[in-house]
Amino acid sequence: MNINITSLQNPLVKNIVKLRKSRSRQEQELVVVDGLREIKVAFDYGFEFVEVLYCPELSKEDWKESPVEVTLVSEEVFHKIAYADNPNGWLALVRPRYRSLQDLNIKDKPLILILEAVEKPGNLGAMLRTAYAAKVDAIILNNLQTDLYNPNVIKASSGHVFSDQVVLASPEETISWLKEKKIKVFATNIKAAKKYTDINWQQAAAIVMGTEATGLSDFWIDRADNNIIIPMQAGIDSLNVSVSAGIIVFEARRQRNLKK
Repeated sequence: MNINITSLQNPLVKNIVKLRKSRSRQEQELVVVDGLREIKVAFDYGFEFVEVLYCPELSKEDWKESPVEVTLVSEEVFHKIAYADNPNGWLALVRPRYRSLQDLNIKDKPLILILEAVEKPGNLGAMLRTAYAAKVDAIILNNLQTDLYNPNVIKASSGHVFSDQVVLASPEETISWLKEKKIKVFATNIKAAKKYTDINWQQAAAIVMGTEATGLSDFWIDRADNNIIIPMQAGIDSLNVSVSAGIIVFEARRQRNLKK
C-alpha cells in the first residue's frame, strides 16, 4: 500500500472534496464511489479505477482484488472525503461509462423499466436497486434530470447503477427500439382505468414511470399499448415513484415466477 495521507491539505484530498460538485465530476470524468460494497460492484462490471483509498481505523475488511495500488489515509482525512455519515473506510475514483440501447443484451420476452426525467438521486437509486432485485432485464433512462453517477444514486442503488443493463436514450430512440423488439409498452398514469394487476406481465413488456412531480409526458401516454394505474384509497392520487415502480415490477415478477 502507498504511504499514509494524513493532511487535509493533500492535493488528492482537496480534489476529492471538489468532486462533490457534479460539474467537477463531469469536467474531470471521475465518479466517487463511497463504500466497499459499491466499489466491488463497479469492479465486477469492469469499470476503470483511478484511485482507491482505505482507512484501517474505519474498516478491517480487506480487498485484495483492487486493480490499483491502495492509498492509506487517516481517519480525519477519510471523514473529510467520505459522503456517508458513517463511512466504512473505503472510497474509490473510477471513470464513468455511459451505455446506449445498442449495448443491451436482451433475452426473449424481457421485462424493461423505463424512467423518464427522474430528478431525485435517491429515487433513481432506489428504482435501480428494485429493478436489480426483481431481475428486470434492462433499465432505460430518458431525459435524466440528475447526474447518473451522483453519490446518492450509487449508494441508494447499492452500486447497481454500474450494471451493463442501465442505458441512456431519448424517448424517440426508445419507442423505436421497443417496436423493433416487439415489446409492449405500459405507461403509468393516474387517470388510467386499467389496473396494473390486470396486465399479462408474462409477455415482453416495458413499464414506463414518470417524474416525481408531474408524472409521465404525453409522449409516452399517447404511445403506450396500455395506460395503467395502481388503485388506492380516495384522498391520495399518487405514490412516491420508487414505491410505485417496486409495486408494479414485483407484480410482473410474481406472474413470471408463477409461469415456471
